[in-house]
Amino acid sequence: MLLVPAMGLAQYKRKLLPLVFFLAGALWVTLRAGGVLNDALDPALEGQDLEVQGWVADLPQPTDRGVRFVFDVQSARLDENSVTIPRRIELSVYDRAMQVHAGEQWNLSVRLKRPHGFQNPGGFDYEAHLFQQRIRATGYVRADQAARRLAEPAASPWRYRLHHYRELIGARIKALLPSDPMAGMVTALANGDQRALDSSQWQVLRRTGTAHLVAISGMQVSLVAGVAFFLMRWLWALPGYTVLRLPAPQAGAMAAVVAGVGYAALAGFSIPTQRALIMLGVILAGTLLQRRIAPSFILAGALLLVLIYDPLSVMASGFWLSFLAVAAILYAVQGRKAGIGLGRWRQWTRIQWAVTLGLAPVLLLLFQQTSLSAPLANAIAIPVIDLVVVPATLLGVLSLGFAPDWAAPFLFKTAAVTLGWLWYILEALTQLPYSVWSQHSPLPWTLAPATVGMLLLLAPRGWPGRWFGALWLLPLFFVRPPLPATGEVQFTLLDVGQGLAAVVQTRHHALVYDTGPWFSSRFDAGRAVVAPYLRQAGVQRMDLLMVSHGDNDHLGGAASLREEIPANRVLSSVPERLPGASLCSAPEAWEWDGVRFTLIHPAQAGLHHNNSSCVLRIQSAYGSLLLPGDIEREAEALLVDRVGAGLQSDVLVAPHHGSKTSSTEDFVARTRPRIVLFPVGYRNRYHHPHPTVVERYNKVAQEMYDSPRQGAIEIHFGPSGITVSGYRNRHRRYWFSH
Repeated sequence: MLLVPAMGLAQYKRKLLPLVFFLAGALWVTLRAGGVLNDALDPALEGQDLEVQGWVADLPQPTDRGVRFVFDVQSARLDENSVTIPRRIELSVYDRAMQVHAGEQWNLSVRLKRPHGFQNPGGFDYEAHLFQQRIRATGYVRADQAARRLAEPAASPWRYRLHHYRELIGARIKALLPSDPMAGMVTALANGDQRALDSSQWQVLRRTGTAHLVAISGMQVSLVAGVAFFLMRWLWALPGYTVLRLPAPQAGAMAAVVAGVGYAALAGFSIPTQRALIMLGVILAGTLLQRRIAPSFILAGALLLVLIYDPLSVMASGFWLSFLAVAAILYAVQGRKAGIGLGRWRQWTRIQWAVTLGLAPVLLLLFQQTSLSAPLANAIAIPVIDLVVVPATLLGVLSLGFAPDWAAPFLFKTAAVTLGWLWYILEALTQLPYSVWSQHSPLPWTLAPATVGMLLLLAPRGWPGRWFGALWLLPLFFVRPPLPATGEVQFTLLDVGQGLAAVVQTRHHALVYDTGPWFSSRFDAGRAVVAPYLRQAGVQRMDLLMVSHGDNDHLGGAASLREEIPANRVLSSVPERLPGASLCSAPEAWEWDGVRFTLIHPAQAGLHHNNSSCVLRIQSAYGSLLLPGDIEREAEALLVDRVGAGLQSDVLVAPHHGSKTSSTEDFVARTRPRIVLFPVGYRNRYHHPHPTVVERYNKVAQEMYDSPRQGAIEIHFGPSGITVSGYRNRHRRYWFSH
């Protein structure tokens, strides 16, 4: 309603145009986001057996336990009554005998829950990702209920049939390159499916800053469109060959649009390819209209159209990285003409330097890492990918069914072999010292001087004081987050679902207690949660890693965490499962920065694996903390007898996640915590914490917190006392449903 009078005022005073655009943008975002928020799962339907009917809406993603896929819902029923659930959901199937393919129509019995992801400083916001993808519920298919395939892909609407064709292309490539390690990358460039890339390949791509090369996005779409443009323009301009008196550049632009749309279709019109098509359309508009459009206007116009088309794009890191990369390139090459020979290579090198420098602040802000080998890696890889791999791959796709039988295998093998040669170079670059710069998350205010510094460093030749830009970058790298003072303790119980991972920091030391669960070969809490948290906090090395015992939900992330962040010392009750670890055995005590650490259990052998957990007590001048792992009644009784009153702690992480097998009345009475923390998963199948345990703590504790409601729980022991902060509440987002 405010927009109409604002537009009227803007007719008289053009200075009000920014206000009009601001109001229009705010209203448009509110409208689009409100529509997604309204498509929510009723909390009363969580955990209920629902019968749903709909279409498999994308390529199914194999997991270690089955398969996961996006499902577009047509109808849903509860006990024969129609109910309303979100239009798009994500489902997992744990029955390997059930074969699900893109484009199929199914009738399924499912259990759903509202979107919920880990919330930790430095970590990936899975709930935001689901929200941007318009996925408003997740769940699984009931294995004890008969699932029925209602229709084959051939009978599906075109948007689902498209994904079926993409799946067939991926299957053909896999069959033609059955044992080639590069088959996954060839598939990714052919149909946008990156599921076959393993974690080691992703690590190489991230460390060399080349992950964008295996995603069908702006660069690949522009490449294909550019080839189509110049080829069609050349053919159209052949002597004596004219059609409808259409100028050759316009014919080339039309061919470029068709080629770009076709390649985007191979990627299933993913959000990055949608952005790329919009930018391509803006670029080609000038050719079609026979007008010269300034590059800066093209960039601004594409940005505006992307935000109009999908204002929620700003929630994706790819949005910022793609537009900032283009902006950095345009700024760096302004006023420069491409030369020949050495001059052209100098400009190519400058472009790589501009992208690396231009993206460094946002990469450090988002991921606390930036690749220092990226300029060299991309300078080598981009020509190889653009000139050999992508053309061979696309020709291979086109030859499927339309060329001699030898053509597709030859072309795909050419792409794979070329990628193999390139891979040797990329792997070598990852071994270089300081290949990747990792550091704390920059403080927000340091981004402003960093922007000034980048503009100076990338300014045109002859601009005075360009190298002073390096001084403006210094706060970005050297201004650290505040550290605890001597005698203070910063404790963080990380949100890792049904598991445990915690970080204890003093002035100059960091201890990690447990590393959370291993979920799959692609995802575990060590790499996805603990390592990013340590990086954003400025911890480059763990002084001590203590793994309480051998259960997956405590030890699962240890291996990947140690790959990311080295540890000076490792203690565990299962040292045989952690290379280089020592056995934790009580009593052992040490002091860091005026804070005392005491290992109080286990003090004897022969205990059950839960009861053998390493138990650590931390004492500072401002309060005490007890980390008991998964000990149960037997170990609790031993501690009560041996330690007695020494168990009293201001903060207690509830043993065994609040299971009814732990937290006996004697143990609770001895510890007498003021604050109790429950590290549990959202709607976990064990129903932790148990109501009887909660009731016991409720009699002695002043405050109780759990991971699903708080996310990471940060507790500071300092002169002002013990302060508690939940990351989920402190960083509240409008798409949070609970």
